[in-house]
Amino acid sequence: MSAMSLELTRAEQGNPRAKAPDPARPPVEIVRPVREVSPVIFASPHSGRTYTDDFLAQSAMSLSNLRRSEDAYVDELMAAAPQAGATLVLAQFPRVFVDPNRSEDEIDPVLTGGRPDPLATIRSPRANAGLGIIPRLGADGMSIHRDVLKPDEVTRRIAQFHAPYHAALEKEVARILARFGHAIVIDMHSMPSISAPGLDAVIGDRHGISCAPAISDTVESALQREGLRTRRNVPYAGAFTTERYGRPALHRHAIQIEINRGLYLDEERVTRSGTFDALKTRLTGFIDTIVKTDWSLKLS
Repeated sequence: MSAMSLELTRAEQGNPRAKAPDPARPPVEIVRPVREVSPVIFASPHSGRTYTDDFLAQSAMSLSNLRRSEDAYVDELMAAAPQAGATLVLAQFPRVFVDPNRSEDEIDPVLTGGRPDPLATIRSPRANAGLGIIPRLGADGMSIHRDVLKPDEVTRRIAQFHAPYHAALEKEVARILARFGHAIVIDMHSMPSISAPGLDAVIGDRHGISCAPAISDTVESALQREGLRTRRNVPYAGAFTTERYGRPALHRHAIQIEINRGLYLDEERVTRSGTFDALKTRLTGFIDTIVKTDWSLKLS
């Protein structure tokens, strides 16, 4: 894979090749607070926007269409977390390259031309729909790849990107658990506006399995306090991250939040809309409420 890569910032949206790449950039960024006061870890697995030249060259889609699969700029919406006192974990790679919110064995057999060996696979509705750990389909059901992928390429992406992301998140969960006695992963995403009409945020707790009820209640109340219309688990109940880290009996909790992209994004151009800063202000208020919550009392 080429060391050349692309990252798009606010000033570069009109010219995505304007920025010189940083080949040393790791696949995951962890931003810890100076003063850690909360057992909450905010994670953004789908806001990565570093695209390698090799990947773009072998893709059947344009960069602009690839980017429509991003949870674009969710990392920026959640940027206040460390200052508030909570850790922020950010994937740097795009989900169309490899998806952190899938398990290692959610491999689409069509992606490798029906040749899964030596890959271990499971029957997964998401993978069979082209949305496995390495997605086959992007926005509007368009094919991402020009050709099938060799198994070696699949395993390489998992080992070099997916595995380090979860190793980092797992390490943070263990660290927070040791310090506070419980850990809460809030997995932040954004959803197409057409997927949940009339809603601003969908809260996913795997129908009450992945976290204590007090967490779901507090998260929903904090979002509503900022004027956001919410619903739980429909159409998004949570995926691999909430399944992996949501073990309430072990004092490990996970909850997913999907934010309506129409609140902050020009979804066609994948650029920040005029309401971006207003939503960021509301989510900063949400973060502040969550971080200041006395979770030891609520989870006792």
